[in-house]
Amino acid sequence: MTLGAGRLFFWVRLLLAAWIWPVFSGPAAAQGVDPLVVDLSDHLVAITTGFAGTSVLLFGAVEDDGDVVVVVRGPSQSELVRRKERMLGLWVNHAQAVIGDAPAYYRIATSRSLERVAGATVLARHQIGLDHLAMNVRRKDVRASDDDYRKALLRLKEGAGLYLRAPGSVSFIGRRLFRTEIDLPANVPTGVYSVEVYLMKNGEVASAQTTPLIISKIGLGAQVFDFAIHRAALYGLFAVLLAAAAGWLAAAAFRKG
Repeated sequence: MTLGAGRLFFWVRLLLAAWIWPVFSGPAAAQGVDPLVVDLSDHLVAITTGFAGTSVLLFGAVEDDGDVVVVVRGPSQSELVRRKERMLGLWVNHAQAVIGDAPAYYRIATSRSLERVAGATVLARHQIGLDHLAMNVRRKDVRASDDDYRKALLRLKEGAGLYLRAPGSVSFIGRRLFRTEIDLPANVPTGVYSVEVYLMKNGEVASAQTTPLIISKIGLGAQVFDFAIHRAALYGLFAVLLAAAAGWLAAAAFRKG
């Protein structure tokens, strides 16, 4: 699906939500209809050769007044973080730590600043905001703390554009409909992402919805990647043979010249 088609479906579904929402905000609301409805313009992002990043539209509707917070998390993984020290005028890796449960990608968007939406206890409970991410640090380095390694990982991820500290904006269209745009960089990791949307009232979570977002490689690039991962020995042998053939052809061309 192209981005233009995604935007077209976004507006169609948004108009439908605006049309049918009054039906659910009346008697049906009293019967337990969820006060928060959320959807994405695309649930699958296909990474092909030449992928330069993209964006996905998130939209929804709320039954009553409140703040909306959107959290996008990439699949959890373990990260190796090394600490460098200066020895004999050179910077060398001296110690390291493995940080588990680190999301491959993380960003949030809010309708108001986090400080005005909820307190630190609520934010920490739901891991909303980089400062509230719960990650497991395993280290043997006695000269640095868990927090030192955690902050180092955050800096590395922010530098790569995979963690965004500044929240994005959730915009309301009228009093009930809202939208935000999820920007995905060119180096976005593949996997199943979790898009969490919270409706906050009086500093607490009044309702929440989670929807998956799949980011996957397709085409020739995906086949080469899969071959390299699952048949590493054959891939390495093929790479060596290819390099040798290229060198032989270059030498032959120079001899003819």
